[in-house]
Amino acid sequence: MTQDLALLPAGELVALYRAGRASPVEHLRAVLAQIAALNPVLNAFCWLDEESALRDARASEARWKAGAPASALDGVTATVKDLSVTRGWPTRRASRAIPAEGPWLEDSPSVARMREAGAVLIGKTTVPEFGAAYVTKSELCGISRNPWNPAMTPGGSSGGSAASAAAGMGTIALASDAAGSIRAPASMSGVFGLKTTFGRVADYPSSYLGTLAVIGPITRTVREVALCMDVISQPDARDSYALPPPDRSFLDGIEDGVKGLRIAYSPTLGFAKVDPEVAALIAAGAKALEAMGAIVEIVDHVMDDPGAMLGKLMAPGLANAFRVFGFTEAQQALMLPRLVETAARGAAVPMMTYLAAREAREKLGARMRAFHERYHLLVTPVGAIPGCDADTDAPRDRRYAGYANPLPFGAAFNLTKQPAASVPVGVTASGLPVGMQVVGPLYADALVLRACLAIEQALPMPAPDLAALRHSPFAEAIPRGLLSQREAMAVPA
Repeated sequence: MTQDLALLPAGELVALYRAGRASPVEHLRAVLAQIAALNPVLNAFCWLDEESALRDARASEARWKAGAPASALDGVTATVKDLSVTRGWPTRRASRAIPAEGPWLEDSPSVARMREAGAVLIGKTTVPEFGAAYVTKSELCGISRNPWNPAMTPGGSSGGSAASAAAGMGTIALASDAAGSIRAPASMSGVFGLKTTFGRVADYPSSYLGTLAVIGPITRTVREVALCMDVISQPDARDSYALPPPDRSFLDGIEDGVKGLRIAYSPTLGFAKVDPEVAALIAAGAKALEAMGAIVEIVDHVMDDPGAMLGKLMAPGLANAFRVFGFTEAQQALMLPRLVETAARGAAVPMMTYLAAREAREKLGARMRAFHERYHLLVTPVGAIPGCDADTDAPRDRRYAGYANPLPFGAAFNLTKQPAASVPVGVTASGLPVGMQVVGPLYADALVLRACLAIEQALPMPAPDLAALRHSPFAEAIPRGLLSQREAMAVPA
């Protein structure tokens, strides 16, 4: 039952705790065994704190024995993406320019809420440097790999989050998304991920990318995200943009299905080029929605490509990060040259150009509000291609040489601030998972979860072959990410 306890959904774990048939300590030990076996291949963690996790699991076990759990997630393991500050743990953003020593004195709001709920936090998950890539690799932490095929990336920037969730190395992964960084890894790794409505989950310190970035969960099932959202959507005074807390649980109505919903299905949004195999799997997902009673209508053109607009906002955002951290020339020399160049380009964007892009963003948001007066939901692919190589910045597969953007569908809904999720809908002939994007109107996170649960039930996904990973040629004795952090913190390996 050891591996089962690592892979069980949160709701089933809690039911076992309540019945006295398993304990948070047993669950944690199962997860740590998964990490010991699989993280040398996947390199999903840049920090582990087994001692702290064991203390928290024992405290949770005592609460369950006393019949006084802190929440419906008490004793469930969770990971934190290495862009969210966490008390006592380094938050280096995969950058050698940020020292490990700290001090690290506070939790971001989502981490604080999970801690208060009794979740067992086990470590920080890998990102590309400053989260600025769709492949999770860095000079600091090395290459993170996909549980379905370790030659491929788990996506970015929440690559470590998605890989850890898919492999049972933690039940719930706290992640973030400024241009698809939850949905792309969820799609590539065959798990579920929700980009929340902007402001739905409090965040602090504010993202250097401003109102593009949100916090959201990645898990193996839709219900687990709903459970997590009940916890992390609670208020935190440090975020001036945070919405009022929801007036009901995200589980309320989640089983209501999609019958009668008007759903727009856009194969390309009006501008993207999509791999035929990906397109076929998304079309099958749309058919499944129709079979469940939804009124599905193909909408070829939803918007023009917002890429140029996004670039005029993202590059200044990265320049803002350099301002916030006050990087010296010596520190910049430790960083990926592409990042330094992008930040310099962002700093040079004229104010009027930036404001024009912001105005265009507002118009796109208004367009989508009008769109959702006709449609309850919009579904699209998540990615244009099924996956990318783990160790390169562009796909090696020659079939994708003409694809200007492998991930053209995600960033639009950061611009409009809408909730959007990636739900698995199938696996390609080469064994790579594919996710469908489900987009809701502003504030309709619960409706997105409801539709995604219906899809999850209609199109059950296989699991990656985790046993095969134990014999992978990509395994390292000590994952580079953990080693680099230990060296920086002067902790014996």
